[in-house]
Amino acid sequence: MAFAAILVARLPASWIVPAGANAAFSCASIEGTLWSGACGGLLVERMPLGDLTWDLEPLKLLRARLGARVTLVRGAAHASGEVELGLSGHLTARAVQADLPIDPQLFPGLPPQLHGDAHVELAHAEVVRGIIMQLAGKIEVHNLEDRAGAVTPLGSYVVSFPEGGGEPLGQVHDLGGPLSVEGTLRLTRQGGFDVQTLVASRPEADPELANSIRFLGSPDRAGRRVFAMSGTF
Repeated sequence: MAFAAILVARLPASWIVPAGANAAFSCASIEGTLWSGACGGLLVERMPLGDLTWDLEPLKLLRARLGARVTLVRGAAHASGEVELGLSGHLTARAVQADLPIDPQLFPGLPPQLHGDAHVELAHAEVVRGIIMQLAGKIEVHNLEDRAGAVTPLGSYVVSFPEGGGEPLGQVHDLGGPLSVEGTLRLTRQGGFDVQTLVASRPEADPELANSIRFLGSPDRAGRRVFAMSGTF
């Protein structure tokens, strides 16, 4: 038994992790062992994610879960945290920290003219079959800009998700800048999102940005207008 444990602990990662671009996930280069290794040039469904390092937690295997401390780096983007994967595909993440630029190459679904920096601190997250079931922590966006033509500053914002059951419901507010924003972001069980906010321009707002706010409808007594948006990821 001891010999088998030592053998598995020293098993080269290259024997387990596929190399090449034809697998669902693959690595351009693989170093280390199954328990502590590195995957250079990680591809998932042919999408480049960067360089991954991991340290497995063997005791999690006793609960039929694969657990590891992971770090992912791609250029200026950096993320780390503790992840657990169950047999049913139930993914749990804890102590997640990430800093990354808002760039079209990293976020293909976002409008390409949006740029800025994101900071993520998540105490807890659970994902089942690609659906975010639970989320606790905060996501900040700093120095957001619209670079369609002239650069238009859009400000900085934060979404805070408290611990709790039910669909994740985050509180949205600005961190200063040309727009005053307050509202909610709800993540649905159908893999979608629903944004409900009140928005008002501040005196320092770019004239075009202030004018665009007027198309949201009539303001309330505080000069705020409703901005609502929903969709799927």
